[in-house]
Amino acid sequence: MAEKYSRATLTRNFLKTITRIKNPDEMLEEAKAEGLEKTLGVWDLIILGVGAIIGSGIFAVVGIAAAGSADGSALGAGPALMISMVIAAVACIFSALCYSEFATMIPVAGGAYTYTFATLGEFAAWMVGWVLMLEYAIGFIAVACAWSNHFVQFLSGFERLLPSCIAHPPVWLVNDIFSATKILAENPDTFVPRLFGVPLCINLPAILIVLLITAILVKGTKDSTKMAGIMVFVKLAVIALFVIAGAFFVRPDNWVPFAPNGGGGIFAGALFIFFAYIGFDALATAAEECKNPQKDLPIGIIGSLIITTVVYVLVALVLTGMQDTSGPVPAAFLKAPMAYCMTLAHQNWAAGLISVGSLAGLTSVLLVLEMAATRILYAMSRDHFISQRFQKLHPKFKTPALLTWTVGWLAVVGILTLNLDVAAELCNYGTFTSFIIVCVAVLILRKTDPERPRPFKVPFSPLVPSLGIITCGGLMVYKSMQPSGSALLFPVWLGVGAMIYLLYGFVKNRLNENLLHNEKVEQKRQELLK
Repeated sequence: MAEKYSRATLTRNFLKTITRIKNPDEMLEEAKAEGLEKTLGVWDLIILGVGAIIGSGIFAVVGIAAAGSADGSALGAGPALMISMVIAAVACIFSALCYSEFATMIPVAGGAYTYTFATLGEFAAWMVGWVLMLEYAIGFIAVACAWSNHFVQFLSGFERLLPSCIAHPPVWLVNDIFSATKILAENPDTFVPRLFGVPLCINLPAILIVLLITAILVKGTKDSTKMAGIMVFVKLAVIALFVIAGAFFVRPDNWVPFAPNGGGGIFAGALFIFFAYIGFDALATAAEECKNPQKDLPIGIIGSLIITTVVYVLVALVLTGMQDTSGPVPAAFLKAPMAYCMTLAHQNWAAGLISVGSLAGLTSVLLVLEMAATRILYAMSRDHFISQRFQKLHPKFKTPALLTWTVGWLAVVGILTLNLDVAAELCNYGTFTSFIIVCVAVLILRKTDPERPRPFKVPFSPLVPSLGIITCGGLMVYKSMQPSGSALLFPVWLGVGAMIYLLYGFVKNRLNENLLHNEKVEQKRQELLK
């Protein structure tokens, strides 16, 4: 009987521990005592938001969203793509409003991880932090390799000016091991050095851009924002050039029929284009570095989404006016629609500039992704889930330098070892999960702590958070139904995260709690002795 009682007690204590909620006031006090330097204003946030959202998606996926997939398995929206873009933006705004409420209420580093700790408890927070590493850390690696691919394509455009070895670098210097293996299968005569029979590939451009981005982030958030601003200016200038130059080659007949595949095509296009909106959530991870988070963060998050939507709609208007998307389209249009349309109009100079815009877009995304990853890990270090050494700030730059370099070098290892096709697929599940959790957390905190000051409140609650849950949940289910192995790997990723928590995170946190308890006891004893 005593044994059964003991087991029941242990189970209750364990469940009580892993559902332990961290009070938002405690979070705010910790951030105030040892927080990051506040350097970001409203325009910095808008720049980071636009920089995170507008990546290579608008230069690539917009073609599939308009004309459908090459194999006909997915319908295209046709000229109604602009409506698809508005629908996708509205779906994102549901979650963005929830992020805004939390970011102004608890303006500390960590984003969705921090909000989960305040509502769902320790274990849920750990798992959300683990999942966010898919979106930010693994996403950072995948985008770095995408940057490398675009850079190689850019170099090939200068083959008449550059030496052959630079304009067309060796396969093993610009590819990961899995991509190189595919290339070797198609072209067995391609030279690739081997180590113990294994192809030796280092993807040098991806590694160099990762180390460069890391060095910039170590120097300071403000300097990083300046570079992101330059990249945002370049890619918006390139997109503006496409819209203005392409407008002269628009044929209104291409807009008829407006929705060749009806409502099904419009919503299919919205699903494709949804992924071109992801990135605004990274702003929440930088809340602790905002000068006036209560006012500026909602403007930054919602403002970046509005700017992005306007840009996307203009691109869709011109793109579908230049190319008939009501029927079959050339494969080149699906791969690089903006560049293809400029080439079709005999504006090859503009097609070249579009590749520059794509590189700029990916560079700004890299900056924001690594910054977001380090801020989440910084918050987890503050909560004693990982080494507290990562909380140390650079004496001059006031940034988590050790943590940032650690993330950078781990990214290099990932570039050398990971199957990035699978990694990129998994990133989407991390995004959907974090969006759903934040919407749920808003509803919970409205019930458990209704009196807490909320500088920004989600309008029409609980309707808006519920719509965010339904929208992202539906997209997650739709994604899992696609012919890909990533749907099966996501539960594996969650299982690994749970095991790490039980074997490391849980134990480490309990040891720290005991240490803090002993320190308090000793402090009281010293006070009594006095």
